[in-house]
Amino acid sequence: MRKLLLSSIVALSLLGSSAYALDANATSKSVSANALKVAKDNANKQKGDVKVVKEAVESIALVAETIRNIDANKKDDAIKSLEKAIGKIEVVLSNPKAPALIPVDAKVVVAEYLGDAYSAQNAVITSIALLQNKRVQDARKIVQALVDEIDFTTINLPLASYPGALKLAAKDLQDNKLAEARKVLVTTLNTFVQITTVTPIGILEAQDLIVAASKVAKQDKKLALAHLAAAKAALKKDEALGYTSTSDTTYKMLNEEIKKVEKEIRGKNKAEKLFEELINKIKEFKEKALKTSKK
Repeated sequence: MRKLLLSSIVALSLLGSSAYALDANATSKSVSANALKVAKDNANKQKGDVKVVKEAVESIALVAETIRNIDANKKDDAIKSLEKAIGKIEVVLSNPKAPALIPVDAKVVVAEYLGDAYSAQNAVITSIALLQNKRVQDARKIVQALVDEIDFTTINLPLASYPGALKLAAKDLQDNKLAEARKVLVTTLNTFVQITTVTPIGILEAQDLIVAASKVAKQDKKLALAHLAAAKAALKKDEALGYTSTSDTTYKMLNEEIKKVEKEIRGKNKAEKLFEELINKIKEFKEKALKTSKK
């Protein structure tokens, strides 16, 4: 009877421990989800803050109309719509403070990798093996999914070349060279400059998880440790996906710093200074992990 009672107590204790672990993991997932939500909101706010130049957008629409008129063999209409397009862009040029790249559109794309570091590593190994066997398209399908980022992109009209291209197309129209004019205009619409800033999701999640851990470490060791474990997993995932930072701090160094904090929490739990250093390092690491590309 006594053995049965002890077994029941142990079982209940294990059940309680398991339930707490599930709650802690759920809380960590909630922190990660909120980090992603805040990042999305900030990106969308940034998109809303982009000052699209109305005349530039109208000029582009008129160029598209000109191409349609050329396709319909309506030379006179094409000349008229192109003249209007040139007039719109000249309004932009009249502003001495007009930037070299005029924003005409902006977009936010979120691609979240739902696997972990292990699945990412396996996918990389598999895709390399496929490429070695010249199964390029099979490898491509795998590699395309290895993305964990928020992309903020602005589409920009290059003010240095756009007006001249329109005037060249206008001369071709006047000279009855409709095919040449069309080619110039199509090329012009395909040479806008895209500027994209990429933010790795796992790194920003890790930052928020570390901050969350620092706030609860004194009151709830287990929850703080769960947050730190989730932060390590998020960093490991993005490292496996190939996201890099120009920071002097490395993924390995961050992992070691997190382990130091974990050890302190399990011991005397005086980790305030360690948390402060770790938060500063992950913040700088994240800022220098942002990549901006132009094409």
